[in-house]
Amino acid sequence: MKINSNYLNLKESYLFSDIAKKTAAYKESNPDADIIRLGIGDVTLPLAPAVVDAMRSAADDMGVKESFKGYGPEQGYGFLKDAIKAYYSEEDGVELEADEIFISDGAKSDLGNILDIFAKDNTVLVPDPVYPVYVDTNIMDDRKIVYMSGNADNGFRPLPDDSVDADIIYICSPNNPTGAAYNHAELKLWVDYAKKKGAIILFDAAYEAFVSSKELVRSIYEVEGAKECAIEFCSFSKIAGFTGTRCGWTIVPQTLVYDGVKLNKLWLRRQTTKFNGVSYPIQKAAAAVFTPEGRAQIKQNLDYYKENARIITAALDELGIWYTGGVNSPYIWLKCPNGMKSWDFFDLLLTKANVVGTPGAGFGEMGEGFFRLTAFGDRERTKEAVERLKKLLK
Repeated sequence: MKINSNYLNLKESYLFSDIAKKTAAYKESNPDADIIRLGIGDVTLPLAPAVVDAMRSAADDMGVKESFKGYGPEQGYGFLKDAIKAYYSEEDGVELEADEIFISDGAKSDLGNILDIFAKDNTVLVPDPVYPVYVDTNIMDDRKIVYMSGNADNGFRPLPDDSVDADIIYICSPNNPTGAAYNHAELKLWVDYAKKKGAIILFDAAYEAFVSSKELVRSIYEVEGAKECAIEFCSFSKIAGFTGTRCGWTIVPQTLVYDGVKLNKLWLRRQTTKFNGVSYPIQKAAAAVFTPEGRAQIKQNLDYYKENARIITAALDELGIWYTGGVNSPYIWLKCPNGMKSWDFFDLLLTKANVVGTPGAGFGEMGEGFFRLTAFGDRERTKEAVERLKKLLK
């Protein structure tokens, strides 16, 4: 028996584990420290009442013989797929077929699992800075990884380079960690590039609900030609606070054909073999997100986080600190003051202000010298963190 030695090429620990360990060590030495965490992108508001009511009702269904559900369809129940289909049509003007929508336990899982249907000798193009999962899952399969550099000059929105060949392209917009979001014209360049190279775009739209500008794109399928070269991933985690209940979806258009084979068929085969589907109560709860009552309640939560982002960015404006994100995104990506390195700034914030953020260096080489804050915290704690930040840096 041999192990998959590619796992040995991964970094010893995950970025957020490092942050947790450093924070715990500081807290142990300073037990009275009042630490405010604006690092990990977990939500803090509870599930919307309409969602909880639907989940409770579905749980009751499971306790009655006539309405009990055993194994459900691996690709998701029709009622949730129809709700997502209507959402795309109403919000983005994008028309989908129900069999193009696959329900899962979250975008993170699907972004890793989708690699099962691609050959391991494909070349992967990822942005730098980058969400670590894109890189680590490909290291596990020993794929060649090429980086496209995001920086302050391009607003952390790198564009295609025709001199670079790629087979699989990762795009996250609005981006994690930088908060930067592509507009329609920029994504059209990526679609044209992918079609020219015969590549596939894996489009992570986990934060699409935060987009309010009409110039920006919520779904890549708003871009002409994208259904011939892109798979889209989305999640209820940030839209509706499902970080603890886990539900998401992936769209694989029937028009995606490579080597004469429909990717939709391959993904369906993969899911029916390796996945038994998301539980009925969770899918009923997810469907409630798209009801009029659910949409109104979800909007209140999103507006809450957007106001947190405004509070943070207003403080950075006052301090004269460069940043991107914060508008159309729950993440604020700031340049560390006084030329500091990312982990040095992390230590300064932790020890002098008792505020925890995320060092940009943990997201890649181009993240050095930058820092991520999130708007997912409690309102009063966010205000307190901002006051500590201003006191420290003024």
